[in-house]
Order: sequence, then C-alpha cells, then structure tokens
Amino acid sequence: MNKLTVKDVEVAGKKVLVRCDFNVPMKDGKITDDNRIRAALPTVSYLLEKGAKVVLCSHLGRPKGEFNMKYTLRPVAERLNELLDGKVTFAEDIIGDDAHAKVAALKNGEAVLLENLRFHKEEEKNDEGFCRQLAEYCEVYVNDAFGTAHRAHASTAGVVQYGFVKIAVAGMLIAKELEIIGGALESANAPFVAVLGGAKVSDKIGVIGNLIGKVNTLLIGGGMAYTFLKASGYNVGKSLVEEDKIELAKELMQKAKENNVKLMLPVDAVVSKKFPDPIDDANVEVKTVAVSEIAEDEMGLDIGEKTAAMFFDAVVNANTVIWNGPMGVFENPILAKGTARVAEAMKQSSAVTIVGGGDSAAAIEQLGYKEHVTHISTGGGASLEFMEGKILPGVDCLNER
Repeated sequence: MNKLTVKDVEVAGKKVLVRCDFNVPMKDGKITDDNRIRAALPTVSYLLEKGAKVVLCSHLGRPKGEFNMKYTLRPVAERLNELLDGKVTFAEDIIGDDAHAKVAALKNGEAVLLENLRFHKEEEKNDEGFCRQLAEYCEVYVNDAFGTAHRAHASTAGVVQYGFVKIAVAGMLIAKELEIIGGALESANAPFVAVLGGAKVSDKIGVIGNLIGKVNTLLIGGGMAYTFLKASGYNVGKSLVEEDKIELAKELMQKAKENNVKLMLPVDAVVSKKFPDPIDDANVEVKTVAVSEIAEDEMGLDIGEKTAAMFFDAVVNANTVIWNGPMGVFENPILAKGTARVAEAMKQSSAVTIVGGGDSAAAIEQLGYKEHVTHISTGGGASLEFMEGKILPGVDCLNER
C-alpha cells in the first residue's frame, strides 16, 4: 500500500489530529506497561519539532459510551508529559468546552491529549456529526493506531471518509507496519515460512488461505493443529477440535498441496489429562507422545520436542518468517517450551522475522526475545486482517502517493 506519510506533508503551524493507540494496561489508575505510548513518540516528536499544533486522541478500554473515570486518559497525558518535556496538556472532554479551549490555545510545537474517545458512543458508531466535530480540530489527519486500523470508527476512518478532512496520512508506526508486513506479503525473499498457532482454526482461516498462495512452508501448531490432525485421520483424544472446520482443514491441506506449499503439522505433542487450572498451575502432569498415540482421555497442550526441532530448522533456514499464534499454552512454563523453541529460532535466524501481534507478541516479550526480531506488530486483530488480505478502513482512507 503506497500511502502518504506524515513526512510527506507540510505541518508547520497547522493543527494536526493524530489518532494514537494509547490503550495501555492499567492497574489502580497506574500504567503498568507504557510500550504503546513510547511507540507513538516518533510521530508525535516529529510533529512537535516541525512546529505543528498537535491534537492527540485515543481510546482506552471499554467504557461503553459513557464518561467513566476508570478509563480516563489522564495518566497517559501525565506519562506523555514526562517523555516530551512538558509539551502536552490534557483536555477533560473530547468535543466539549475544555477540549475546544485547549485546542484553541495551542502554540506551534505544543500538544493536547483529548479524553477517551469511547466516552462517546458516537465514536464506535462512526457518527457523522461526531466526525465533523473531531475534524474541526485539524487541517491534517494522521492515523498512527495500527491496532485499531481494522475498525471503521469516527477517529480511525470516519473523519476522512465523510470528507471532512482532505489531507490524511500515515504516522510512522502505521507506515512501518505497511512497509514490513505488506512488503513481506507482496515480495518476500524465499524461503518464506509462516508459523501459525493459537487456539482455533476459525481465527486463522483467512490468513491460511491468503498465505498458501505466498509462502513456501506453513507450520501449524497450537490448539488449531488438532483440527488439522483429526482431518488427517488421527485420534486426538480430548484435544481442542473444531468439528465444523474439519472439512475446511482438508480443503486447506489440499490447496497447500496444489500450490506446492509444504504444510507441516506436529508429529508429537505434550499431553495432559486436564487443562491447567489456574492456567499457570506448576503441578500439571504432562508427558510427550507421538500424535498417533494420544489417548482418549488426553489433550494436546504444546508441540513435542521432535516437532519443535522440525519447526526450528524450518525457521532458521528461512529468509522471511511471519509468526502469529503460540505453539501451546505458553502462559504455563511447563507448556511454553514449543513456543520458546520457535522464538529461539526467530532469534538465531538471519531472516526478516515478523511477529504478528496478540499472543505471539506477548510470548516473544515474555521470553525475552523482543530485541531479536525484525518487527513485532502493534496490532493483534489488525495484523491478522492485514495478513488475510482484507482492506483496513483506517489505512484505506489515507491519501495515496
């Protein structure tokens, strides 16, 4: 996607509305992880340095269209102020008197963060009137929230789609996502390996279908592997299986064969007679068996050592790797070894390595490999839909080069 970026337009002295993703984890009113705030800094800092009047906006949590101070963005504004040398003020509303006054008072090189967009139900409904009011804050619109780019909300797409803002460009974060993930999907260096995991086939149908026409090797682990294994004729005991997706799994395996894609399923599994409860239960009893030997009262909860070794070799010898979804119940250290082995392969590989957000990103960070991959997507659902080849409203609305 060849979209204009914030560096392609004149912003000095102009009001710029920036849709960020400040949906950070909070506990007792305090931010527990500021990664999403830091991820926005390149775009925000650039605009401030260029002398723009910057209006920042985001959602946080699910306040269901009501002002609920549990979800206030004030702590985010305070953290931004620490990171940006006091250049950020906070508006206590979104389209009310305080927001209008603080936007009007902005000087070049200053910013204001509006209160949580989802305090208005009109945000998620993409209400035209709400879009018009947001658009009054800007001459230039910048979307830098890849995590919500798959949503056609007022602040992610509507302000442009309704024609209220003519100059609409990508921030640096979205530009990076489009360049790296989009580049891999359009012209990856072979061998191109995709590693897909997670619980359900239904979550990844579109991704598998789209990647089969692009990759050389497709590795399938996680809970979704057992639907494929059952479709291949194996008895998988109490393992997670989507019965209504067995025929689809057969079709996808046939499609892979027709496209000369090597589709690799687990040959062994770490099994238990019960799912760990709590999920990090250190006393869960497990053993490793061949997938042909899973008993009726057992369930697969991670890939086994032989499978992990196969997957490791495929990743290490690739030139491009996309990974989305853990290989097992990685939240439990006993059941995280398969996921850790793939992460280790990503670290050791000289390939362009891309982690597609969500649980995969959480796993790679938890395991300490964040600095060893080319790119970790900031969008869970958005990166999945992008890899499916779907149009993302928050990207589609931006100006073409």
